Amino acid sequence: MTATIDRIISERAPSLPARLSFTPAGSPPGLLDGAWWPRSRDLFRELPALTKVLDARWGRITHVTVNPTHWPVVPRKVPVAGRTVHVGWFAEEQDPNKLILLSYTAGRWDLLVIPPESDPAAAARLMSAAATPGGLLTASALMASEHTTHDAQETLWREEDWETDGGAVSANAGRA
Repeated sequence: MTATIDRIISERAPSLPARLSFTPAGSPPGLLDGAWWPRSRDLFRELPALTKVLDARWGRITHVTVNPTHWPVVPRKVPVAGRTVHVGWFAEEQDPNKLILLSYTAGRWDLLVIPPESDPAAAARLMSAAATPGGLLTASALMASEHTTHDAQETLWREEDWETDGGAVSANAGRA
């Protein structure tokens, strides 16, 4: 039995619109140009919706590069609206939380890739942070900052639960 993966994948239903944020046009350059929150880790399915939005905004996207750390399969080519977008990967040279988009006519853009399984509130914070004009944090630094914020919030919630459930004894308890 022979299976053609490309044929099976290309027959999938159209994907949902891309979830994106961008730095404002004309703003000072930073390390990131915005953020992308894909719905899955399937580049073959996710890239067409992304490039559809970006083609209209930045010009025809011709190449995309990723770090394969978070992508189980990195296709070499992805069909998009009757053309092909070439996909490359760099394991050591590229931040694992960043997607690089290239256009022959308009240049390069770097987007933070928010993990698909992210909590919507965390994704919103990351999308806002990545779209900050003149931002000096790398994609991985933004992700680490979000994890630190989340961990601190979790600790605070646990402490509040402990206090409200009778876990702590007040300083005046037992004194008459």
